[in-house]
Amino acid sequence: MNQETNTETSQVNGTSASSSAPTKKREDYLEWPEYFMAVAFLPAQRSKDPSSQVGACIVNPENKIVGIGYNGMPNGCDDDLLPWSRYADDRLDTKYPYVCHAELNAIMNKNSADVKGCSMYVALFPCNECAKLIIQAGIKEVIYLSDKYHDTTEMTASRRLLNLAGIEYKQFKPKRNKIVIDFNSINHSGMHNGTLGIHSP
Repeated sequence: MNQETNTETSQVNGTSASSSAPTKKREDYLEWPEYFMAVAFLPAQRSKDPSSQVGACIVNPENKIVGIGYNGMPNGCDDDLLPWSRYADDRLDTKYPYVCHAELNAIMNKNSADVKGCSMYVALFPCNECAKLIIQAGIKEVIYLSDKYHDTTEMTASRRLLNLAGIEYKQFKPKRNKIVIDFNSINHSGMHNGTLGIHSP
């Protein structure tokens, strides 16, 4: 076998002429749970709420995304004419009577016939109103990142409803604290170093 044939054979086998080691797959890729939670966080950047940007992602048993949403005012309602305040003397002057939560929007934005048997990834533990929607939609599992309002009446009621309905909920434990999307990375030869546009410092 001559040198030219040797080189061709090495290229077919995934090796180079200067190295006998095969090219290996990336090891720092996002696992499914991290990917889905990251997807939940991305649409939250669409939220106009100045104090809280929350996103939700619904995933079917085949690991396919079937709905995403973020918190915002209802369709057709001018969000420049509605309040965004958290506190006011009159509750009608706060955002709470008007804003749609991410969970509601994710369910309403579904691209499948239904979301029965699906899992929901969401930044914050769902409130009692969202728990009702989750139950009625047939979602089987909720994966949340933060439970910072754990002791409020709304969250206590939410847990009670989810428990009664037999819906599992668990806190997501990230393996990395930050994911950065770098649009320029696709143009860099360095994309082969395992980043592929996603950095996790």
